[in-house]
Amino acid sequence: MLQKTTRLTLVDQVIIQIEAMIESGVWPLGTKIPPEPDLVHDLNVSRNTLREGIKALCHAGVLMTKQGDGTYVSSNSTLGAAIQRRVQKSGLLDTLEVRNALEQEAAKLSAERRTDEDLAKIRFYQQECQSFSIQHDLERYVDADLKLHQTIVESTGNRMLIDLYEHITEVIQDSITVILMEQFSDNLPPDNHDQLVEAIFAQDPDAAAKHVQQFIKEIKQAVEREEL
Repeated sequence: MLQKTTRLTLVDQVIIQIEAMIESGVWPLGTKIPPEPDLVHDLNVSRNTLREGIKALCHAGVLMTKQGDGTYVSSNSTLGAAIQRRVQKSGLLDTLEVRNALEQEAAKLSAERRTDEDLAKIRFYQQECQSFSIQHDLERYVDADLKLHQTIVESTGNRMLIDLYEHITEVIQDSITVILMEQFSDNLPPDNHDQLVEAIFAQDPDAAAKHVQQFIKEIKQAVEREEL
């Protein structure tokens, strides 16, 4: 049954405006937001109204208050905060399966939609992965690998997919670094992104998805071996 519409409360308006500042990048992740007197003046609300709005955003995981210091941006969206809380409660294998689903769809869409500029960025990070693998530079290899997959996701142009992937990847990056360190302490495995990138170049969605599936399968097998 339809309900009568109601006007937003002042607290809701404060929340919306603070979220807008964060999501637009005016207040980036890790930034200390302006002090309370400034926000009260700029938003033209009472201290209690402002505090209620900030308290709600802290509860949602978007802001974090440090006693005696101030309030900081801890997530770039309420969606991101909610996803991160949920992922932290899940096992790594469950998270990898979700990543697998997102990356397969991203690979398909990238193969269909990527521009020449997108492809140039993808090839750049592909070369970075190859270089750092040969140099046995684990930290830089993991960073380049993450950027490669993020660039593929970004080439889809699907904003929701990009946001979902970003928040899931942030949570599992450290875990995958640990797995690689334990499995390949002396030598990193040969970089295996070539076939994926070539499928995106050839605009072959099915082949691109297949290569993602194989890539994630290998990571899952490494995780399973560690859990035995």
